[in-house]
Amino acid sequence: MSTNNDVMVSIDHLYKSYGPEMAVKDFNIEIKQGEFVTLLGPSGCGKTTTLRCVAGLERPEAGEIRIGNNTVVAPEKDIFLYPEHRNIGMVFQSYAVWPHMTVFDNCAYGLRVRRASSDVIKRQTMQALELVGLDHLADRFATKLSGGQRQRVALARAIVYQPEVILFDEPLSNLDAKLREQMRDEIVRLQKEVGITSIFVTHDQSEALVMSDRVVVMDKAVIQQVGDPQEIYANPANSFVANFIGVTSLLEGKLQGRDGEVCSVDISMGQGAEPLRLRAVGAADANPGDTINLSLRPEDVTLHLERPSGTEHGNLIEGQVIDTIYLGSFLEGRVRVGPHEIGIQIDHFENLASGQTVYLSFHPEHGLCLAN
Repeated sequence: MSTNNDVMVSIDHLYKSYGPEMAVKDFNIEIKQGEFVTLLGPSGCGKTTTLRCVAGLERPEAGEIRIGNNTVVAPEKDIFLYPEHRNIGMVFQSYAVWPHMTVFDNCAYGLRVRRASSDVIKRQTMQALELVGLDHLADRFATKLSGGQRQRVALARAIVYQPEVILFDEPLSNLDAKLREQMRDEIVRLQKEVGITSIFVTHDQSEALVMSDRVVVMDKAVIQQVGDPQEIYANPANSFVANFIGVTSLLEGKLQGRDGEVCSVDISMGQGAEPLRLRAVGAADANPGDTINLSLRPEDVTLHLERPSGTEHGNLIEGQVIDTIYLGSFLEGRVRVGPHEIGIQIDHFENLASGQTVYLSFHPEHGLCLAN
């Protein structure tokens, strides 16, 4: 267990199961003071279970969790602190705002439970409400608030007693798209202003990329990759991460050889057809003959209506347009290449017909070979 004074939350070899099903398997991370870390993954991957173990709402079978200088759970040492003794704040998906209380009373509840003085309750509650922009609604009942305002009340209630860590369990999933963006930015602003260590759970990759200092990508109870948003997006550890973070086309092929960092990959074009030879970087641990996936991001693929001449385009692929979708500032399209589909992004004024033959190009450094 780390003794680094900058570490606010430390999780070592955490295991949690429900009967025969493993929910969290050997989870390890250290989160620094003031850091915003997001647990990201599909439903059932273990992210919420991990958060609930930190909160004290679940008892893990093995592992150790420290918050600040305190060990809050360690089954091997028979240590388990209840949530009220962990000095954490939590914002739930359902807001959990009490409708029979005013905004002030909802926010002040945690301080009253801790038997703070009336002066402290008034001062810290109004400070918290001011931070979330609700001080002018302190006397309004929660039933008279919008969804976004209720979420702000829940946020103020979580920070009012100045916890060491704040936990977010998909707090934006019940809001409409525009309000989600607004609250996303509001949480980031507040977190930086207060400087509180935060753990945020979501299945929305855009939230994770925009909000986080680091992202923990999980699948099937296991951490797949930990890194900052740019690293996770640009250098995914495997095919699952590449496909879950952003949009990518995965082309299965066999590694033929390597020239420095650049791999030669043969992509199968179907029974009886010659394979398509492409060059891309990555797959440092793969050997010739291994099956790998070539990941292509739509923004890294260039569309040509005619076959380009010369070799400056790197890899060149011939295909047929499947369809295009108008998304305002750009078109999202799919191109069939043998048995594969490759996604592209093009200018909104392009006019492509279904079945039209087009050519796609990408430079080797813009393709990434990944473990299958």
